[in-house]
Amino acid sequence: MNSHLAEQLKEFETACRSVDLRLTPQRLEVFKELAKAKDHPTAEALHQRLVKRMPTLSLDTVYRTLGTFAELGVVNKVDTAESQARYEVPHLRHHHMICRKCKNIIDFEWPLIDEATLPENVQEWGRVDRKNIVVYGICQDCLKSK
Repeated sequence: MNSHLAEQLKEFETACRSVDLRLTPQRLEVFKELAKAKDHPTAEALHQRLVKRMPTLSLDTVYRTLGTFAELGVVNKVDTAESQARYEVPHLRHHHMICRKCKNIIDFEWPLIDEATLPENVQEWGRVDRKNIVVYGICQDCLKSK
């Protein structure tokens, strides 16, 4: 296990213990698989990967686990235009680009947005916890395959 994954697991375990959430084998495996993923998988994709080594794991358990993790803040739910949630373990502040054709999601950094203040007409709205830009378009691979 690489040091980054070990650090993420330690933070995950600390977050779970802080709210008395049991660290079941299923929860640990869902988190580990998601932490290793580079593709922002759906609950279904995670289930397909995990069921190979955990045959009794239900899709419902994966959905409920991801929902619990999102509420706890140990995973981010990335909502897409197709209304199919994708998930990731949070890391450095970043935004997403989503290809409308192949549905691939890539992360990108945009410090200008991260550091920008909100427009005056919305500054009194309340407390902003994070800003996230989602850019939709067609990736280079899909453009080339036309």
